[in-house]
Amino acid sequence: MGIIKDVILHDQEAKKQEPSKYDEALAKYNTDLDDNAVREAVRKIIAEKVPQNDTEEVKKFLFGSIELTTLKTTDSETSVLAFTERVNDFDNEYPELPHVATICVYPCFAKTVAESLEVDGVEIACVSGSFPSSQARIEVKVAEASLAVADGATEIDIVMPVGKFLSGDYEGVCDEISEQKAACGEDVAMKVILETGAIKTASNIKKASILAMYAGADYIKTSTGKLEPAATPEAAYVMCQAIKEYYEQTGIQIGFKPAGGINTVMDAITYYTIVKEVLGEKWLTNKWLRLGTSRLANMLLSELKGEQIKFF
Repeated sequence: MGIIKDVILHDQEAKKQEPSKYDEALAKYNTDLDDNAVREAVRKIIAEKVPQNDTEEVKKFLFGSIELTTLKTTDSETSVLAFTERVNDFDNEYPELPHVATICVYPCFAKTVAESLEVDGVEIACVSGSFPSSQARIEVKVAEASLAVADGATEIDIVMPVGKFLSGDYEGVCDEISEQKAACGEDVAMKVILETGAIKTASNIKKASILAMYAGADYIKTSTGKLEPAATPEAAYVMCQAIKEYYEQTGIQIGFKPAGGINTVMDAITYYTIVKEVLGEKWLTNKWLRLGTSRLANMLLSELKGEQIKFF
């Protein structure tokens, strides 16, 4: 028995030393990043490039990239129906402005939105995967995504299993993301939330971005908005660098969504500028750049119309 045990332990140790396919995927990219260097690069972009993007044209674009979101404990069919009707009404009252890109709700309200939304081109996104903690059995996560899609969701936002990532279980992270993408199907885009405030470092954010894309993400998203810090310009910069390098390696274009902590119009312009500078014009459409915020809608509308407006 001692010999058999030694052989098993030797085999296990050998497997640990062999690079996994996830390690091999990460090895194609520079993930050894310096946080201070990232902060300096972002500081330079903000100082030199943001002011030139403070224009009416950019603000209109940003309005059309908003994912109007309600994720409250108090949400009900009645409140979500009223929320959706505001999007319908906006299209009638402000025909000269773009409509929002998306309505984002909990999965149990997908059908309510699908049955009441009248504006063509507005996506229906549902947070899924045991949002915001991602702490549930994979079977539950898969079922939640499948049911949301069946009820009319056209996009699904899931949370990367952060605990598994921080434990180094990259296989577990990628398997969960892949299984949920399979539940979404090819026609329903899936956003993977990295929860950058929890994984903290630039190196971790770069690794998580690559793993999420490798596993099937159609978008990578900064945060749930339920944990501080949420989106930051530094996290956005690293994620956009990862998207750019992944595109250069694979030819696959991945979308980007900062979410949480977008409190001012200038915050939104800052994220727009980072995307423009790192990824370029190809990402400056409301398909590839989304903003996870609701408070921004009234702020942008007020600036565009030159008066205080609380429409949403």
